[in-house]
This record gives sequence, C-alpha cells and structure tokens, in this order.
Amino acid sequence: MADPLSRPPVPAPYQLPFHYGALHNVGLDFLVEPGPARELLAERHPALTVAEFGGRACVTLNYQLYFAQYPNGGGITQEIEYSVIAHPAAETDRVAGLSYREFAHGHDQTKLLGIARLHVLCDNPLAIDAGTKLFGEPKYPAWFEAVMPSLNGPAGERWDITCRKAAFTPDGTALDRHDEALFSFTADLTGLTPTPVNNTPITGYGTDADGRALAGPLNVYQPYRHHTLDAATADRVRLQVEDGGSEIGRHLTDLIADRPAAGVWSYQSPPVAAHNYPYYLR
Repeated sequence: MADPLSRPPVPAPYQLPFHYGALHNVGLDFLVEPGPARELLAERHPALTVAEFGGRACVTLNYQLYFAQYPNGGGITQEIEYSVIAHPAAETDRVAGLSYREFAHGHDQTKLLGIARLHVLCDNPLAIDAGTKLFGEPKYPAWFEAVMPSLNGPAGERWDITCRKAAFTPDGTALDRHDEALFSFTADLTGLTPTPVNNTPITGYGTDADGRALAGPLNVYQPYRHHTLDAATADRVRLQVEDGGSEIGRHLTDLIADRPAAGVWSYQSPPVAAHNYPYYLR
C-alpha cells in the first residue's frame, strides 16, 4: 500500500513549487448552515469534513489575478475558487475549536483548516491543466471582467468581479469566451480599517482522478488584510448569481443564497518599480 503522505508524481512539463511573480487576491467569507455544505463536500471530497465556527460552516469565494515568469516569457492568469473550509476527517481530534475571527486571523497553527475546492473557474488552459493534474482541483474554463484597487487608478478599495462562461477551443489551447455571466460580486472596502493577518500557508484540498485526497499549501510572503464585517458593514459586499441554472449558480444559491458576508480578506503584491514623470530638456 502506498504511503498516504507520499508525494504524487509531477507530470511534465510542470515542476513544483510553482512561483508567483505577483498576486492580487480578494476573498469573501460567508457563515452558513452546515447541512448543505456537508452534503456537497461528501460528494466532492469524501475524505474531508466541514469545519464549524459557532455552529456555522464557512463558504469562501476568492478571486485571483497572478503573474508567473517562465524561461521563455511570462503568463497572466485569473481564476476564482469556490470552496468550503474543511479538514481531513481522520484529523478531527487535532483541529482546534476556533471562532471565525480567530480562524480568519490565522490562529490555526496546524493549517488543517483549509479550502476544499468545489469549483475553480480559470481563464488559462495551461493553469486549468496544471491545477487538475497537480492538485486535484475541479477546474474548468471561464473568463473575468475585473476592477480592483490600483496605484495606477483612482483612490479607493473597491473590487468588482464578473465571471463569464467560456469553453475550450477545439484544439484545447485557448478559450472561447461567451457573453453570458455566471455570477458577479462587489466588495467596497473604502474607509474600513483592515487587520494585518498571518493566515498562510493556506492549505488547498483536492481529490484526484483516482479518488485520493490531496493537500497542497500556498505560502504568501506578506500579511493579508482582513476586514471583519458586521450588521453595519455587511452591505459592502454583494453577490449576484446571474445564471441560477448552471452548476456553480445552483451551488452558490444552495450554500449562500442571500446571507451576508462575514469577512473579506485581500492581498496585493507591492510594486517593484515606478516610471516617473518626464521633464523637458533645455
């Protein structure tokens, strides 16, 4: 029998770890009734069990824009992970009893509490292939319209993300973008005071084609910013399901519906250079 802690093979042309050149990331957390999340998790990742925070499950929706540098150039990828916070069922006795705020602030030092991915939507065929083969992600095509905070734009801390349908082209090397939207969300954090949190490595859970559970940690080398929301600030986040008949639309509705967001976390890579104002020569 294989060692359960053995590392899966890394198929060519990939190599690990995968290094990000830059990362812009925003995540929305929703505290929901655990029943529907438990049922969906048992279907998708039977080796895992839903974590509970005060009797609620935590469903999270996170958008990523990242850059990677390769020997022959660079690549830009956008994706959204829709996940439930979970842990291995066999490790239940090692999981600390944390509040949501404690979890969001990085107090789980075992890092057994991680994201069990239910859907991963992505605009890069290579990243879809890599995520599926390396980490057992349920990853498939989509494309995104995104507005986010930027030093090259107006002041403010607002994220507007729309996820639209896509399919692979016949040769599988590119995406055919469709106009139909699957869902969208906004998070306006302008004027809210964030808390710097050391919440990484983030453990990402998946299940491979053979049914074996996988866990892969993601290290981010600077603190995230976390905003705990309450009744006065929860309306800063709005989630809209545009296509309720799609699988992701049904799962967003079944697990989240109109529940308010409990928290938002974000990370933006700092700039590494700045091209300054020109001046006229005499």
